[in-house]
Amino acid sequence: MATTTSRLLHLLSLLQTRRDWPGAVLAERLDVSHRTVRRDIDRLREMGYRIRTAMGPDGGYRLDAGTEAPPLLFDDEQVVALTVALQAAALTGAGVEEAALRALTTVRQVLPARLRHRADQLAFTAVPRPGDGPAAPLSPHVLVTLSAAVRAREVLRFDYASDRPDGDEPGPPRRVEPHHLVTSHGRWYLVAWDLGRGDWRLFRADRISPRTPTGPRFAPREIPGGSAEAYVSARFTGSDSDQADAWPCVGTVLLELPARAVLPFAGDALVDDLGPHRCRCTAGSWSWIALAAFLNRFDTAVTVIGPPQLTDAFAALAARNTATATGTPPS
Repeated sequence: MATTTSRLLHLLSLLQTRRDWPGAVLAERLDVSHRTVRRDIDRLREMGYRIRTAMGPDGGYRLDAGTEAPPLLFDDEQVVALTVALQAAALTGAGVEEAALRALTTVRQVLPARLRHRADQLAFTAVPRPGDGPAAPLSPHVLVTLSAAVRAREVLRFDYASDRPDGDEPGPPRRVEPHHLVTSHGRWYLVAWDLGRGDWRLFRADRISPRTPTGPRFAPREIPGGSAEAYVSARFTGSDSDQADAWPCVGTVLLELPARAVLPFAGDALVDDLGPHRCRCTAGSWSWIALAAFLNRFDTAVTVIGPPQLTDAFAALAARNTATATGTPPS
């Protein structure tokens, strides 16, 4: 049977996951009586948590925000999640790395010995994915401003800096309907409907300088691909916005290598085992030349199954490599 402390932690976790909890449902989830639920609610109130009671046959409980921070209680799974999130904060580029380290230190100091030991076992180094590069610096103020506009569904005005080293003259402020804030490839992006261009756009948040005040509220639009994740993935693969996250160039080849030698380096390519010395590989990329270069990485004989554009790309790549090797300009 669960101890009183573990039951209180479970009860608090449940109260934090939804707005209202009927007493009967809480009793069922905790496998205790209604009377025990009431006593545990009173214990949490004594600890500083503001819990409102709704009267009536379907009465229940609601955890309200308080004017003072009550003691923080974490169960084992929450300690794991918090430790991982704070240690990985350096990859977000949100300018909160030092604050995240201080928060982790503060939380660790107030944890009981058992949970502190569990948190210390989770020490790790967060390394970006290959090709991500260093996280682009972003002001926490900008991050909060963009997120607030997304949540409030309010038109946002901002200046957008040029990505050219010489820096073009800034254009007129952008007016957009912000829909989602996304972090990917070491940067933060704003997915928004550009009112001036009448189309969806993906803006790098580190180039945004918000203007105040925000504009009127707007009705959400359907994002191409069905979700912000699909739309952003499509942009990074080079696909049109209505093609989800599919590569625009996809081809199939035979490689004179066993599948086990190709799979560790195939990325998102599909590899079919055709025996001890051959496999079939179907892969995609943002251009045919890039796809041919990717397939050449396996350092083996390659037979193109299709399409013809991939064969042409291998020929063009071979001509370039020959020109490089001989020091003669390509014809």
